[in-house]
Amino acid sequence: MNEKELVQEIQRLKEEKNALILAHNYQIPEIQAVADILGDSLKLSIEAAKTDKDIIVFCGVKFMAESAKLLSPDKKVLLPALDAGCPMADMQDAEALKEMKKEYPGVPVVTYVNSNTDVKAETDICCTSSNAVNVVKSLDSDRVIFGPDKNLGSYVQQFVEDKEIILWNGFCPTHEAVRSEEVVKVKLKNPGVKILVHPEANPSVVELADFVGSTSQMINYVKENDDEKFIIGTEMGILNIMFKENPNKDFKLLSPKLICVNMKKTNLKSLYDALNEEKHEITIDEDIREKAKRSLDKMIKIN
Repeated sequence: MNEKELVQEIQRLKEEKNALILAHNYQIPEIQAVADILGDSLKLSIEAAKTDKDIIVFCGVKFMAESAKLLSPDKKVLLPALDAGCPMADMQDAEALKEMKKEYPGVPVVTYVNSNTDVKAETDICCTSSNAVNVVKSLDSDRVIFGPDKNLGSYVQQFVEDKEIILWNGFCPTHEAVRSEEVVKVKLKNPGVKILVHPEANPSVVELADFVGSTSQMINYVKENDDEKFIIGTEMGILNIMFKENPNKDFKLLSPKLICVNMKKTNLKSLYDALNEEKHEITIDEDIREKAKRSLDKMIKIN
């Protein structure tokens, strides 16, 4: 089938099977175009919990599909690209987290949603890049264990000076690849142009940015800002959305390194196959699911 036929078949199967297609902002343009809901991890997590559809097809990486399953255990959740993982999530494991909890007894654990389910099960409350500051502020404790992203945790620390954030040594390889020297060069070549970066970026890069925020916060910022040019410091998939919503504005990627291989694994053929065959279903042990779900429920309540 060609692209047009694949899109038609996906639409037909979606109606026939009462399915909902969710896609992260970093997905390829063809996937963004067929998605029912496009957004960042927080928005998609909430929509997954609200839907009355029988099937959720999650175009993203594995931890996102697992989060949807945690919140919607009675739904069939499919991940078109079964090998689309998250290197940062894999930098933190449940057994090591248990040991850290023993080292810091009674200290609450805040875990970024970019984490595996068994880690969420050992977590007090989850957070996303857009609500991490509010989540940490909400805790009645002067110390917090934060993982797996040390960069996001360092960013949060700037806004909660009354708490000590104990960082896990994890990071997003895509965002971490951009160095401050590269940003300085871009600034010199583009005087006056605002640079937007994700809080997953290295602190030295965050320090040089004009705006720091989640993908949705960046999308809203460029829409509401009167400037005509912006330099975007997060995964390249977001540019398609920005160009589409702001045809009279110009956007450039901060670095050619900002490409997540895992986010690019989903395509129309894999989406069609997953929906047609209802394959690559996400399953989670019920005991683990109940524990992990609590940490997501607390996050959504705060948001």
